[in-house]
Amino acid sequence: MAISFLSFASSHQSSLITSRLSSVSLNTQPSPTTPSQSLSLNPQTITSPSPSPPPSLTCALQCQHFQSCSGCTHEMNLHRPIILDEAVDFFRNLGVSDFTFDTCRLWGWRCRAKLAVRGSAIDPLIGLYEEGSHNVVDIPHCRAHHPNINAAVELLKEGITKLDVEPYDEDEGTGELRYVQMAITTYNTSIPAAERYRNGKVQVSLVWNARSENSPSSEKLNALANFLWRNGGPNSSSHLVHSVWVNFQTSTNNIIFGNRWKHLLGERDFWEHVGGIDISLAPSSFGQANTRAFDSLLRKLHKYVPYGSSVADLYAGAGSIGLSLAVARKCRQEPLSWLEGSDVVVVDPPRKGLDYTLVEALQTLASTERKVKASKSPFTKGKDEKDEKRPWILRARESSVQIESKTPWEKNQSFPRTLIYISCGWESFKEDCRSLLSNKAWRLEKAHGFNFFPGTQSVEVLAVFKRGPAISLKKKKIAKKKKKKSAVERLSKLK
Repeated sequence: MAISFLSFASSHQSSLITSRLSSVSLNTQPSPTTPSQSLSLNPQTITSPSPSPPPSLTCALQCQHFQSCSGCTHEMNLHRPIILDEAVDFFRNLGVSDFTFDTCRLWGWRCRAKLAVRGSAIDPLIGLYEEGSHNVVDIPHCRAHHPNINAAVELLKEGITKLDVEPYDEDEGTGELRYVQMAITTYNTSIPAAERYRNGKVQVSLVWNARSENSPSSEKLNALANFLWRNGGPNSSSHLVHSVWVNFQTSTNNIIFGNRWKHLLGERDFWEHVGGIDISLAPSSFGQANTRAFDSLLRKLHKYVPYGSSVADLYAGAGSIGLSLAVARKCRQEPLSWLEGSDVVVVDPPRKGLDYTLVEALQTLASTERKVKASKSPFTKGKDEKDEKRPWILRARESSVQIESKTPWEKNQSFPRTLIYISCGWESFKEDCRSLLSNKAWRLEKAHGFNFFPGTQSVEVLAVFKRGPAISLKKKKIAKKKKKKSAVERLSKLK
């Protein structure tokens, strides 16, 4: 089955993505090529494929570009960023003592990289800006990049030099190649699963300093694309390149991509398998840099969503989270409504956190539910009313959505009892968490951390909130005893 979604955000261009739901079992363990280290903080142990805990040097960055490159901020103990201690204390103070932290790959994890192209045709520099400047640091041996990204960068440099392609000059606004985006796809069912990550192919997107393909420099653009395909495509000695795209950008600001894209060579569809689904992203779409860590988070998320429940996916982005739940838990998504009729709400906001109107709505959910039950739902939209322009609502093309005879509100006049918050901004999450707990409308039940960006001071959080005030430890023990007693009684009756 194919589903197409359109996701709207207040400050981002919408991107069309396609997915196909996979019948692959979600209970299988990660492939041997993506070993998962799980750091459990209660107790303080590390579960690893190796028989003994690795020494600190084993988890060191050991990258020659460290300090000159702005990408990584620390080089020791990549499996345990310093910010982790703060996260443990934060959740412990809120009653969550079993917070866990999972880390997958510590090196070669980055499968999507946007790199600046500067220097000269004879000596091109491809990398990141030096901290606090626009001086590009060349990073040919980046330890965070998937090895094939580094190989594709080296091939691009050869093409730049051979074809005399001029890198962009910010001061003068001249030059031809401004940036390049390298994205890895490991989707290849023709080889064993254990070999797919290592043999990932690179989608190369060239950001060209021109308005369109009809510009005077188009001949050189096509020559560079053909060079990459001839030397890295399927007929080359080393198949490295999945496809070549171009983005046309002439703006003088710091925005990397322009609005005009063109597919030049190779496969048009860029597939990846995450969270039990096959999803295809356009080069203009947002995609996770650490696809293996994202897959780990999605599989953890599945455990907290009841089978067959109705899910509202807010801040949906490309839609991979909601689509993953749809196939794994057989959930019903509510793309054209907001909270009514949903059992679970999943939010994955940007780094700035939740929109204040959403926080207010979640805080007053109980009183809103009471009012709705006593009168007509305030969320029901009249025929002449316009769609609400809420930036965090997932919307879908009408032609892609099955319209049922009854509305979700008619079928299920309830409001969500579970809120799952997926955070990429630690500071904003703490603020949102305190707001949600402040009036006891929600309580925090579980929290898990994920190492999406080894070598940086960041932590991705999956937090599970339940409706209502926190339950005391005494009440939890009583409920647990009652549950155990009832189970024993059922077993005795069966005998």
